[in-house]
Amino acid sequence: MKTGTLAALLLVGTAFAAPASAQDSAGDKVVQRIVYGNEACEPSTNPNEIVVCMRMDEQERYRIPENLRSDPNAIANTSWTERVRSMETVGNFGTDSCSPVGAGGFTGCTQSLVQAARLEKKTGEDARAGRLIEEERQRRLSNIDADAAAVEAREQEIGAELDQRKAEREAAAAAMRAQADGVEPDRRPEPQVRSPE
Repeated sequence: MKTGTLAALLLVGTAFAAPASAQDSAGDKVVQRIVYGNEACEPSTNPNEIVVCMRMDEQERYRIPENLRSDPNAIANTSWTERVRSMETVGNFGTDSCSPVGAGGFTGCTQSLVQAARLEKKTGEDARAGRLIEEERQRRLSNIDADAAAVEAREQEIGAELDQRKAEREAAAAAMRAQADGVEPDRRPEPQVRSPE
C-alpha cells in the first residue's frame, strides 16, 4: 500500500515538474493570434515559440476592437469642469429649480431645456460645420485684398494699352485726312531757342 501511494506521489510530482522546467527556459516566445469563425489556429514552425490563439465570432472580423468602442457621452469622457458645473445644481429646490420639491419647482424646467438646447447647438455637428464654413470664409476674405489689387493693376494695364491704341488711330486718321486734303502734314523742324548771349 505504501509503495502504491509512493508511486502515485512520484507520478504526480513528475507531472507538475515538467511544465515548471519548460517555463524556466527564457528562450520560449509566446505569440498571440486572433482567429475568426472556423479558421484554423496555425501552429508555429519554430520549436521555441508558443502560439496562443484567441477565437472570436466572424462578425467581429472588421469591427473596431471592443476596448476601443466607447460612448463619447459617457461620464468617463466628460471633463472635470463639466462634472463640477453639473454638481452646482445638485440640491436645488424651489422656484426656478425644475424639481418636484418645493413651491414653484416646476418653473425652471423651460429654462433648463433652453440651456440644454443651446449647449447642444453649440457643440453639435452643425456648430462644427458652421465653424469650418467660417474658417473657409475668413481664408477667402484674407486673399480678397491681394486679388483686388491684382485685378486693378491688370485693368490699368489694359486701359493704358487702349489709350495708346486710340492715340495711334487718331494720329493715323489725322495723317490720312491731311493727305486727302492735299496738305502735307506739318513736318517743319521745331524752332530752336537761342540762349541770350
